[in-house]
Amino acid sequence: MIDKQLPKGALELTFCGMDFATPLVLLSGCVGFGEEYTRVEGFSNRDVGAVCLKGTTLAPRLGNPPHRIYETDMGMLNAIGLQNPGTGYVVNDILPNLDFDETRFIANVSGSTVEEYVEVTRLFDDSPIDAIEINISCPNVKAGGVAFGNDPDMSARVVKACRAVTNKPIITKLSPNQTDIAENARRCIEAGTDGFAVINTLMGMAIDAETRRPIIGNNQGGLSGPAIKPIALLKVHQVYQVCKAHNIPIIGQGGVTNAKDAIEFMIAGATAVGVGTALFYDPLVCTIINAGIVDYLQRHNMDSVTDLIGTLRLN
Repeated sequence: MIDKQLPKGALELTFCGMDFATPLVLLSGCVGFGEEYTRVEGFSNRDVGAVCLKGTTLAPRLGNPPHRIYETDMGMLNAIGLQNPGTGYVVNDILPNLDFDETRFIANVSGSTVEEYVEVTRLFDDSPIDAIEINISCPNVKAGGVAFGNDPDMSARVVKACRAVTNKPIITKLSPNQTDIAENARRCIEAGTDGFAVINTLMGMAIDAETRRPIIGNNQGGLSGPAIKPIALLKVHQVYQVCKAHNIPIIGQGGVTNAKDAIEFMIAGATAVGVGTALFYDPLVCTIINAGIVDYLQRHNMDSVTDLIGTLRLN
C-alpha cells in the first residue's frame, strides 16, 4: 500500500520549461493524436507528464503496405510509414479538441527534406502545442529520417533550421542506428535543441520461413519493447554524459513496462521516461508505474523523483 504522507508533487518535474505532473511520457505512434486512449475506461492523460502526438508530415501520408506490425519475442516490429492526415488537419481539426488542462502535448515533426521539417515546425509554432519533437530517426520509411538521424551533420542541420522558426521547446529524437550517438547529441545541442528523446526503435526484420519472405510489407521495421531496453539504457547514459554540462534533459525510452524500468532510465540520466509498446497490452500501465515509483521513493527516503536523475554509480 502507498503511504499517503509522501510530499505533494513528488512525481512532478520540469522538462524544457514545461511542468510535468509525472515523469511518464506517452510515446509518438502509440496513442494516436492524444484522444484514442481516452476512450478506455480508467485511462486519463492526467496520469502522465506529456503525450507525444503521432508523427506528422506536411502532406497526408497513407503509410506503408501491410503487414505493418508483427509481435516478436519480447517486443514488436512496426513499419507504419508515418501514416497521418497532414499538418494542416492536425493543427486545425485535432488540436482544438485536445484538453491542454490535462497534460502537455508534444507534436512529432517528420519530413523527407529539411524544408519540410521547417514548414511543419513553423505551422506547429503557430498552434497551442506545448513543444515540438523532431523525428530525425524514424527507421520505417524509405527516405528522409534514417539518413538525417544517422548523420550528425544532417541532424544538426535539421535542428538548426527548425530552431530558426520556433520559440517552442525542441526535443530531438535520436536514432540508436548510428556510430556515435553522443557526438550526434553534442552537435544537436550546438544547433539549438532543448532536449532529447533517447532512443527511437532499432531496425529489425521478421521472416516467414515457409514463404521465405519478410513478414513486414516494408521488409524492415522498428523494433520496440523490452528486447531493446539494455541498449536504450546504455544510449541514455552516453547521451547524458554530454547533456549534463548543458542542463539538457532527456526522455529515456525503450522497453519500459514497469516502475523498475522507469527508475533505471532515470538513474541512467533521463529526466522523463517514455512508455509506448507496453500500452498495447495494458492501456492502464501508467497508473501502476506511477505507484511503483512512489513506493521506491518512500523506501529510499527520497522526496522527489528528480532525486533519481543521473545517480548511476559506475563500477
